[in-house]
Amino acid sequence: MKTTIIGLFIALSGAIVLTSCGAEAKTENLPKEEVNLNPKVTLGKVEMKAFQHEIRVQGNVETDQDITLSAEMGGLITKISVKEGQTVRKGAVIAVVDASILSSNLQELNTQLEYAQYMLDKQSELQKRGVGSEFEFETAKNQVNSLKASMRSLNTQRGKAIIRAPFTGVVDQIFARRGQMAGPSSPIIRLVNNTNVDIVSTISEKHFANVKVGTQIRVTFPNYSDTSIILKVSNVGNYIEPTNRTFRVMANIPNNTTFLPNMLAEVSITDMDVANGMVIPSKSILKDQNNMDFIFVAREKGTTNGTMNYIVEKINVKIIQRFKGDALIETNSKLKAGDNVVVDGARGITDKDTVRAE
Repeated sequence: MKTTIIGLFIALSGAIVLTSCGAEAKTENLPKEEVNLNPKVTLGKVEMKAFQHEIRVQGNVETDQDITLSAEMGGLITKISVKEGQTVRKGAVIAVVDASILSSNLQELNTQLEYAQYMLDKQSELQKRGVGSEFEFETAKNQVNSLKASMRSLNTQRGKAIIRAPFTGVVDQIFARRGQMAGPSSPIIRLVNNTNVDIVSTISEKHFANVKVGTQIRVTFPNYSDTSIILKVSNVGNYIEPTNRTFRVMANIPNNTTFLPNMLAEVSITDMDVANGMVIPSKSILKDQNNMDFIFVAREKGTTNGTMNYIVEKINVKIIQRFKGDALIETNSKLKAGDNVVVDGARGITDKDTVRAE
């Protein structure tokens, strides 16, 4: 029995050995896969397409009809004729300052003028009869003219006791109250008219040649994320601010019903618009030790295990402008639309290296 078991064990062991040897022989006969160790890069395309460049700056909403009205003369405020939020017409009475002292002075001057006019008439009659002196006549005449001038001056001052709206607008805020003392430096109300507002921004002087009256701009508002309006430049500044080397640009918004003075705005001005230019990804541009801009162009070489290999060629380029991840370059005879350029992974390669794409 033991002899039979031992025989079976030996037979099974021999079969296993023979099977293993056969498998190893088959494995050795299969072709080995070639490992692709070339550097891996990301490729982009050279394109011939439209290219636009924008200047983006911060701006403000401004209006020239946003003022704080103050009294032109001191005195007690006897009347405020408006309420906050009220629309007033140009010339409407806003407030009244006590002018009773001026009125009393006017009455006094009027009495003096009546007497002076009486004396002048008498001197005129005597002059006609030839018995009056010319000196006394001229003195009476001068007295009348002097009193009339004084009365005109007091009337002007009394008129300043009435504060009127200089333009049609809305009473935004009332600072004073009836019974308070008013003075030249004391604000009475804020009057605002937002019908016509301007977008005002300052731009670096290097862009001065590209911004003209009529240049189209796009304006967005941080507090109105879904609002974007297209305007045209209505005024370009004629002065460079020496502290920051900028000039002012203004665009008008007529018939405004939405925006308020001092609201923040973001202004985008298109200073370059090329209908058809050579454009490459900005990330593909590198600099050499001579500070020259260059790119690697990937030319197809062949495949390894189904992966395309490329030979890279270093080509110098001249950048015209960059914007939103694209770069406009001067037309190059070594480049054409559809060429592959290395975008990522170019730091570790050199001219004529073989690479593979992701």
